[in-house]
Amino acid sequence: VKKLEKKQAIYITIGNLGNAYSSMGNFSKSIVYYEQALAIAKEIGDKQGQGQQLASLGIVYDRLNDYHKAIEYQGQAFAIAEEIGDKRGKGNCLGNLGVAYNNLGDYSKAINYHEQALVIAKEIGDKNSEGHQLSSLGTSYGNLGDYRNAIKYHEQALVIAGEIGDKRGKGNCLGNLGVSYNYLGDYRKAID
Repeated sequence: VKKLEKKQAIYITIGNLGNAYSSMGNFSKSIVYYEQALAIAKEIGDKQGQGQQLASLGIVYDRLNDYHKAIEYQGQAFAIAEEIGDKRGKGNCLGNLGVAYNNLGDYSKAINYHEQALVIAKEIGDKNSEGHQLSSLGTSYGNLGDYRNAIKYHEQALVIAGEIGDKRGKGNCLGNLGVSYNYLGDYRKAID
């Protein structure tokens, strides 16, 4: 048991190094650490750890604009989250899949994934994720040219950002609302 706990502590530390390098924008180094952490998590049979490292790899590949690889890793992480009954993990993967499909320009698939992630966020009471999914839905609808739906979702996200004190989220929502109103030709509201 001690050896198992030690290996778990090691892969968590290695994964955290991956997080640090990812935060600094050094994605090639973060990939190396995430892959090492994933190998150890597999070796000791830690499914949750495997899912976390796969999801982290997916996020990095999304940031590298390799959306197909991002989708592949998020899909693997989702399968593990589903297998072990990790609702939060499933929701995160669905949201990340939505982001990747949005970046690929497949907005209807993105909307589908964000809607599923939104349902989970509401089920588990994760207001931060709920706001993020609403904002992402607004972005995807905006990319489709459906500015009325974009506004509806950005307004809902704005309310949640205010409730949880997320100033950055609030600013993003207000900016996105301005863009949507601008596209609708309602310049006064866009300026506001």
